[in-house]
Parts: sequence; structure tokens; C-alpha cells
Amino acid sequence: MVSLRFSFIAALGTFAIATPTDRSALLVHEHRAQPARGFVSTGPAPSDAELTLRIALNPNNIAGLESELYAVSDPNSSRYGQHLTPEDVAEYVKPTSDALSAVTSWLQTNKISATAISPAGDVLQFKIPVSQANSLFNTEFSVFTHSTTDETTIRTLQYSLPVELSAAVAYIHPTTTFSRPFAAPKSQPLPSNSKRDIDPTCADITTISCLQVEYGIPTTSATQTNNVLGVSAYDNEFANFNDLKQFLAEYRPDLPATTKFDVELLDGGSNTQITGFAGVEASLDIDYTVGVASGVPVKFISVGPLNNDTVSGFLDQINALISDPSRPTVLTTSYGADEEDMTLPVAQGLCNAYAQLGALGTSILFASGDGGVAGNDFECTTFVPTAPSTCPWVTSIGSSQTILENFTKNNFSEIGAAFSSGGFSNYFEAPAYQKGDVDAYISSLGDTYSGLFNTTGRGFPDVSAEGVNFVVVSGNRTGLVSGTSASSPVFASVIALLNDELIAAGKSPLGFLNPFLYSPAGRAALNDVTDGKNPGCGTSGFNATVGWDPVTGLGSPNYPKLRTAVGLS
Repeated sequence: MVSLRFSFIAALGTFAIATPTDRSALLVHEHRAQPARGFVSTGPAPSDAELTLRIALNPNNIAGLESELYAVSDPNSSRYGQHLTPEDVAEYVKPTSDALSAVTSWLQTNKISATAISPAGDVLQFKIPVSQANSLFNTEFSVFTHSTTDETTIRTLQYSLPVELSAAVAYIHPTTTFSRPFAAPKSQPLPSNSKRDIDPTCADITTISCLQVEYGIPTTSATQTNNVLGVSAYDNEFANFNDLKQFLAEYRPDLPATTKFDVELLDGGSNTQITGFAGVEASLDIDYTVGVASGVPVKFISVGPLNNDTVSGFLDQINALISDPSRPTVLTTSYGADEEDMTLPVAQGLCNAYAQLGALGTSILFASGDGGVAGNDFECTTFVPTAPSTCPWVTSIGSSQTILENFTKNNFSEIGAAFSSGGFSNYFEAPAYQKGDVDAYISSLGDTYSGLFNTTGRGFPDVSAEGVNFVVVSGNRTGLVSGTSASSPVFASVIALLNDELIAAGKSPLGFLNPFLYSPAGRAALNDVTDGKNPGCGTSGFNATVGWDPVTGLGSPNYPKLRTAVGLS
């Protein structure tokens, strides 16, 4: 388990207000013994540096929302597909009036004006200088530098709140949570003689046609304009329209030459079209959503650097989509961090936001990461789960790799890709839809890796898809890219195409996927991947096996079988 310690005290009766100088009334709310791996303190933060802080209040009935999410997502439920409205969701998430009043009064007593930035009013934002934050939270903010990137950030290892507010507040951010996103997907140039040296039967590379054959993905164009596939973009990754045009001309010439994607900007985001600014990650995600999900409207959601924090960017995106009546039916994200970089309350708060969006009918997919059991940390002594991939309300996507005998005669199989991150959460228990699978896999391990992972944690990934040697056009250059960053857009495209057919038939989109995927009908519509390992932390990692496993999950998509499983034939 990670070395984080959290203190919470339940307050009884009405909330009282502590004055800013009443130190005896303060209680440590979050504490971590040391910064996240790779971060080193370089001294106190400048007292006049301005901090943008968020105070997240506890929801009034998150268990009720989770129950509703299951009710509309379980194929065995009489309410399957009857997704909630934003107003319905807000009733479960909004803080109690007493809690909101107490926190607001405390802030006002300290001459702080806060603004609600979430649809349910459970997250408040305000700006104060470091000197005031140090006094308010009885702490000392410091400057931390990451040893690999040399990027600096202001954080603290501990902060306190008035005892009377402890039960009302989930967390203050950014304080003890560090922001260290996944590394970029592995990329390489094409062979020197380009396509002439590449085996056209998909032995050397993955293209759109390879995926269509492998998973039975249709080439016919979608018809429903209200079925949007969202692609998350962070870290100043930009998708170039000319790159997409070049890619489609070569690998999807049957699509109209005018095929493009829409762009939505958040937090000062942009999508610069200068060729040299094209990002490999953005290009990969766009090539294999627009290219695979034939005719489905694709929206590139570029989240900018105004918050200079990955977690805040994740949350801002979800809050924006909750409020958007034209929100995507599917959202794929190829970014994340090691679970231990976040504190438990922050991870829970982010996961609660995904539950809200899922209850509204959006399928949320996250790449599981490319470090095997090591996550983003290659000097680990215990296995490192990734986040938000471990949230029970998202679908975590691992990677497989095709082994070819004769591709043109459908004589091929899949194994787990060695880089596919997978394992068990240190924060979240195995959810109901998955518990039997997790228990069975843990039992099969016996004492193997005893003490290196949490035997009761939520297992990930949930499913997988091809993730090796994808041809990508980025910055007017063609190269090969590997990673779960490739697998997530592919699986998302499959779901988007299914949603198109469902909506055309007068049915609801799939929404939160996991109860369906783990159902007998769902797992029977997936290609079980039974071979492969995901090494890391000085071990050979977990092994793929029959049924669910923490390398490839339940397996890869089989489009014809999935059509039948969702009631389309």
C-alpha cells in the first residue's frame, strides 16, 4: 500500500466557525510523509506567489448516485438505458446547505471570496497568496521540482482545517496531490524505404484496415449526428487537420476527403495548426477515432494550461461535459498518472465526477498506461496502479498484440502487450460487477508476488485492444506508435459505432460500460486473450489467462458479437 495517511473527524450537530487565529481548533486534514516519486523540495514558496485553490465539499448522497448508476447501466435492470439528467445527478452530489453555509462563512471570515465551479456547487475556487494559505491551513507551501522534467510546482505535504469543517470538506487542491502525467506513447519512424518494406498483411504495422479485419469493424458510415465521440487533449498536444487529411487519403480513402473533427477549448486550450506543433499523442487519437469510427462526429477537447495541473484539468473537462446538452456519448482519454501521486480524497472526488458523467449516459474510457505493473515508475519496489484508470466508474483499456499466421485468412491470435499497465488499486475496492473475477484471479496466484499489490483492490484494465505499431501522421511525418494510447481510441470507436446503430434503432447509447462488459453476454462478445505478461518492478508481472486478467482485462472487441449482445440483431 502507498505511504499516505489521512485524518478525518466527523462533526456532530451544527457547524461552528473557527477564526483564522484559533490554531487549537485546527486538525490535520491530509498528510503525506513524502512528495510523489521524482519530486524534490527546493525551498519555501515565495510568500507573494498567488495560488488558485479549490475546496471540494463532500457530496450529500454519493452512495445514492452509485446505486442509480448501476440501475441505468446493468443490462439486467428494468431501468437499463434510462440515463439521468444533470438536475437528477446534482441532487445526489450537491453538499448539504449546512455544510455549504459553514464553509462559505469560514472563507468570508478570512476575507476570501469563492466561486462555485461545478454544476452541483460542490467545488469552490478562490485565489490567495502563499502567505495567507500558510496561515489559513497552518502549513508551509514549498516549491517542488521534478527530477526528470525540471518542471516546478507549489505543493505542501500537510494542511489543516477547523475541526468543525472536517466532515464537510473532502479536500483542498492543489495541496498534497502531485501532477505527473503519463509519458508520451512510444514512437519511431517508418523503415527507411517506407511502405515498400512493410508487410502489407499487418505483420509489421497496424492500420485502419488491419483493425477492421481483426475486430470485424464495419466500414459503412454512421448516420446519427447527435452521437459524438470525444477525444481528450492535454499537455499542449495539438491535432493537425492537414495531417488527418494525409492519413485518411492513404489509409481510409473511402471516407470523404472533407472529413474533419470538431474542436472544443477549455481552460485556455488551443489547437494550433502550425505543422511543427502537431503532437504525436493528439495525432494518434484523432487518426484512430476519425479513421475507425466511420462517419461518427469526433470532437477534440483541448484542455489548456490555465490551472497548470492535470487533476484540475481532468475535473474541469468533466464538469464542462456534465453541463453540455450535446456531451459526447463516448469519451476516450490517453492521459493519467500513478495512483499514488494523488491523495485518496482527490482520487475519490475525481472518481465521483466520472460517476456523474456516466449516469448521464457517457462511456468513459481511459488508457491503462504503458509501464506494466510499474505504472509510471521504473524504480518501484511494489506494483504501481495508475489513475484515473482504477476508478470503478471508468472503463480501463489495456493493450494486446497480434500474432500472425496468415492474416488474410483470419489465421491470427492476440497476446497481451508487455507494456500494458494492469494490476489492483490501492484506493478502490473491487466493485460488485468485477469482484468474482478479481477473487478468482487472486486465488490463482497463490503466494506469487505476496505483499507487492493490494489483493482486495479494483482490478484493471477492464478490456483491451491492439496497441502495437500504429501508423500515424504527425507534423507531416509518418511514423509508428505503440501504447495503450492507441488501444483506447480503438475501443472507443467500436463503442461509438455501436451507439450510432443503437440510436438509429431508437435505443439509448451504452453509457457506463462495465456492468455490460462483465455480464455473460458482454464477456461472450469479447476475444479472450490468454497469453502474455506485463513485467515491471523487477518481476515478470501478471500473466494473461482465461477470463479476466490484469494484463488484457476481459479481452478485445468482436464487433459482430457485440452488436448481438447489445440487442442489434
